[in-house]
Amino acid sequence: MSKDKILKAIKALKKGKEKTINIFFILFKKRKVRRLTAAFLFFILITMLISVEFMPPKIRLKEGEVSSRDIFAPHTVIFEDKEKTRQLREEAAKAINNQYDQSHEASVTVQKDISKAIASIREIQEDKKTNLTSKIKDLQGLLDFSLSQETYTALAKPSLEELNRLEKETNRLVSQIMKEEEITLENIAKFKKELFKKIEYFPVNKPYQELAYGLINNYFRPNTIFNPEKTHLLREAAMAAVPPQQVIIRQGEKIIGAGEIVQPETLVKLNALGLAETLVPWRTIVGNALLVIILMLVVLVYLYQQNRKIFNRAGYLYLIGIIVVMVLAVAKAIVFGNVAQWPELGALFGYMAPLAAAGMLIAILLDSRLAVLIATIMSFLLVIMTDGQVRFGLVGLVSSITGIYGVGKLSQRGDMVKAGIFTGIAGVITIGIMGILSNASASLILTSSILFGLINGFLSSVLTIGFLPYLEGIFGITSAVRLLELSHPNSPLLKRLLTEAPGTYYHSLIVGNLAEAAADEVEADGLLARVGAYYHDIGKLKRPYFFIENQIAKNNPHDKITPSLSTLIVTSHVKDGVEMAKENKLPAVIIKIIEQHHGSGLCTFFYHKALENGQKNKGNIKEIEFRYEGPKPQTKETAIIMLADVVEAAVRSLSNQTPGKIEGMVRKTIKEKLLDGQLDESDLTFKDLDRIAGAFVQVLNGIFHTRVEYPVLSKDIKEYKEVKEGERRKRIKNGRTGKQPAERSASK
Repeated sequence: MSKDKILKAIKALKKGKEKTINIFFILFKKRKVRRLTAAFLFFILITMLISVEFMPPKIRLKEGEVSSRDIFAPHTVIFEDKEKTRQLREEAAKAINNQYDQSHEASVTVQKDISKAIASIREIQEDKKTNLTSKIKDLQGLLDFSLSQETYTALAKPSLEELNRLEKETNRLVSQIMKEEEITLENIAKFKKELFKKIEYFPVNKPYQELAYGLINNYFRPNTIFNPEKTHLLREAAMAAVPPQQVIIRQGEKIIGAGEIVQPETLVKLNALGLAETLVPWRTIVGNALLVIILMLVVLVYLYQQNRKIFNRAGYLYLIGIIVVMVLAVAKAIVFGNVAQWPELGALFGYMAPLAAAGMLIAILLDSRLAVLIATIMSFLLVIMTDGQVRFGLVGLVSSITGIYGVGKLSQRGDMVKAGIFTGIAGVITIGIMGILSNASASLILTSSILFGLINGFLSSVLTIGFLPYLEGIFGITSAVRLLELSHPNSPLLKRLLTEAPGTYYHSLIVGNLAEAAADEVEADGLLARVGAYYHDIGKLKRPYFFIENQIAKNNPHDKITPSLSTLIVTSHVKDGVEMAKENKLPAVIIKIIEQHHGSGLCTFFYHKALENGQKNKGNIKEIEFRYEGPKPQTKETAIIMLADVVEAAVRSLSNQTPGKIEGMVRKTIKEKLLDGQLDESDLTFKDLDRIAGAFVQVLNGIFHTRVEYPVLSKDIKEYKEVKEGERRKRIKNGRTGKQPAERSASK
């Protein structure tokens, strides 16, 4: 092949590769392809985490073979010797004798049976109408046991003294022996022999002694009955009392030497260390994979039906998958870790699996109800990961739900720490209960519950606090924790607002209180409303003295410029605020509040001023030129901030701030915004607006409440009385004119 052909072939291969890569990127840009790829990746990772050990198999040895090299333990491990545990438990069970229940009625029953038989013999003997032959036949049919012919003949003849003596002696022996001895089916033959020996000394003839043998042999029965249920329970308890036989293999310990024969216990140790080469458990992996698919579908169906917002955002679904995988990986590392110093606690490391971190992260970043579902599923996965140890899953579930509840409504940074403490306490209690149910020793229950419960809460809290900032930044989510950080007065923008525009700062604080109270009333995000209100006017920092609340002196710069220019300056604070928010990397949700908090509202003062100044050319003055650019509020929180902003300014302008006038102004202002169409794109209803107005009135009445009039103190009591008398006369005079002092000054 020539050189040119080789070069052409290389170019063709390169073009083919580039074409394949381009096709891959085109496909990957499609939403469905990305989602399916991510779902498959999470499915593989979760399945591997719950199915496969960290340590890969390395050594191939069989029982009876000769090892070709020395093998030492690469790490410390504690495991249960199941065979030894089984043997010890079987021995403990065998040591428990059969359990019997003693029957006090058995002796009475035996004596009654003997007396009944003797009474029947007595009747036959006393029957004078029956001949001897018939009596013998009646005796043979009466007795359930056989006697010699001579005995039957002797018994057929009347001998009441012999019969009474026999009955008395026989029942005496039976009563005595059954009172003193425990007679069972196993030892009844021995006691019958003892009775037979004593019958030989009865003061009766041989035929009656033979009758006594027959009566004892036929009617004598055990007075102690075997209780299989009690025996089983005692043996089960004896087996349960035998603790699992733990074997400690320390790092560097020799497992088998070169030339040594592989014993069964050698393979057990290699398996415990994860060094033995075993067959891949395909059936287990396939079963776990199917289970993971079902659980993933459960989450997706739940989101589709209950929270379509999260379902439609691929980033949120990736976030859920990442949190689950991260926390399961940490749990995997902890569950299969061991502490050589505490051999007794090594098998309890599953209690430290910090599943609560996943629940708290999802509750903070996404939704509390979804967090409960994910916590339940992860607890189930932990049970599978720990070979069916339900106790670990229960502890993980209780701790997770406690943590979710703890971060449900964050109002300050300390709530994160409190949530970790509550999680630890819940873990301590639940681990203690699990120890009681498993019949563990009191010392082990106390140690494991306190140690592992508190560590669980600490790890969950640390993981939550550690992962939260990164997950917020990657997925663009503004959590309650981030909002709390922004609400701190030491935030750079708020510090600037306080020093450069103090009037705007205090106005924003009041708006924040109003917005939070109203948001809580209509089930909106109160924290977001409060923090958004703190930053809604940061654009005023560029020109603070063009806004009335920051004008200390009486000189108003708007008096020297045209209304249209004033409108341009005032409305530009929205655009300036958005730019400053982006420069300071404020969350997108705060930027939207800044952008929308005035909507497309009209600057009424400057518009009417322009109309007054240009009365001759009113047709050239367009209302749209005096409106904000918008957009209108898109969420409840932004709409509430808009209303709180205008309401606070309107109420502050009142000369007489009585409760009635405050409420009237609040409702009038809200009605104007509604009629102006500023609330059309928000989710607020008329009922919500009524509740918002009520919340505003309540807060504003608390701010502008009537002050208590303190008396003028004077050392001279007479002077004090004169002052009070003068005040009384003024009140009488004011009452005659029908005006309050504030109204009279306003009329002047």
